[in-house]
Amino acid sequence: MLVLALLVGWHDGGWAGVGWGLLAAVFTAVLPTLILGFGERRQYWGDRHVRRRQDRIVAAPGVMASVITGTVLLYGLEAPAEVTALVTAMLSVLLALLVITFFWKVSVHSAVASGALAILTSVFGSWMLVLTPLVVLIGWSRIRLSCHTVGQVTVGVLIGAAVSAPVFDFLR
Repeated sequence: MLVLALLVGWHDGGWAGVGWGLLAAVFTAVLPTLILGFGERRQYWGDRHVRRRQDRIVAAPGVMASVITGTVLLYGLEAPAEVTALVTAMLSVLLALLVITFFWKVSVHSAVASGALAILTSVFGSWMLVLTPLVVLIGWSRIRLSCHTVGQVTVGVLIGAAVSAPVFDFLR
């Protein structure tokens, strides 16, 4: 999200857009990472990756609050359309994942990776699909680390792309 927000910001507004992308990154990547680390240190959940499905339900409100706050700020401050579309698309993916998490564990890493690729492709063109092996590598790593099954990674990939791309394209 850090790099994606900066790239989308640059595309939509040059150096000023990078500033907006940085603000988006603070609320969609930096603060959620800090929230997850805080929860881990306080033992609200087991680790910063929040591997247990039940722990994800506990961690979700803090992460969602950060992303929602960032989204509201960006809209309120009239950030460039692509930057606000990006955070709204991310929020949409997180909401879809949260609903699924009440019943089943799904790979957030894979969803974010495929969503990022879908948005990069929308912004910069189909040549960005050369990055597809990175999405596959991230999914493979989640399986290899025994964090997820093939099905959980596959659903994450599908949700990330299927939700983020249409939301982003509609709002930009």
